[in-house]
Amino acid sequence: ETTEMINREEAEIQVSELDLLSSMFPYEEEFSVTDQLAIAELKHYVENESAEMPSSKIQFVLNVKPEFSNVSMVEFSMACALPFKYPTVLPEITVRSSLLSRSQQTHLNSDLKTYLMQNCSGEPCMLSAREWVKDHAAAYIDKELSSSSVMTSSTMQPEGITFTRLWIYSHHIYNKQKRKNIIDWAKELSLSGFCMPGKPGVVCVEGLQSSCEEFWSRVRRLTWKRILIRHREDVSLEGGGNAEIQKQRKFSTLEEKCFDAHGARGNHMDLGQLYHFLEEKGCADIFQMYFGVEGH
Repeated sequence: ETTEMINREEAEIQVSELDLLSSMFPYEEEFSVTDQLAIAELKHYVENESAEMPSSKIQFVLNVKPEFSNVSMVEFSMACALPFKYPTVLPEITVRSSLLSRSQQTHLNSDLKTYLMQNCSGEPCMLSAREWVKDHAAAYIDKELSSSSVMTSSTMQPEGITFTRLWIYSHHIYNKQKRKNIIDWAKELSLSGFCMPGKPGVVCVEGLQSSCEEFWSRVRRLTWKRILIRHREDVSLEGGGNAEIQKQRKFSTLEEKCFDAHGARGNHMDLGQLYHFLEEKGCADIFQMYFGVEGH
């Protein structure tokens, strides 16, 4: 293929991605193109063999409201430019918000870039980028503040303590490093439970509330197609001694459980085996929360 051909192919991908964005985000305040002329040139180039290469790259803004922001009206704006060779090369994106300090903004943008480099090379990725910003951006607003506020809370010991069990659902867990993190972090935080890799991925951790929350905040920062807490159990313990905590545990350690359906790569875990395992541990009702059906 000549470079000319490749250029036209890339241009076609850009045009169809822009069409997709404008149909998904019809309102100016969600998606707006900075330079209409550039789009017109790009479309002309795609439709006419003899047309010149466009002279300026496509630039647009995507505005995103994160779903779980305590600051409910925060907007993050993504200023985007598509290099001529996009999607062969990554888009240029700068995320801004009035609530981000300069260092938080730098941190957020470099993490987004790392995410795109690891997950999106060669593919149209504006929607993944937007999704990532929607899920992660709000966390950067208080990132630098949190280290100083940790000090104050630990000195004020509450009377009772809370035992927590989190049931986490992920679209899939295959990655060896993630699986190692899950086990190592649980150990480090004295959590017990289990991790079922494959598709879907299921993780259960139980222990001190603060340790469970620390575990969750680390796990969700990794890159996932989809991950959420499906169910959460909190029990407040009067005495709060170690014996009390041990009494609440349904699992002795944190181990990886492979209920392998088909021997091979076992993409799809045998949910029947998972059901019986949960039943043995006295957690059968959780199965229904995960999968919406009775077990067996």
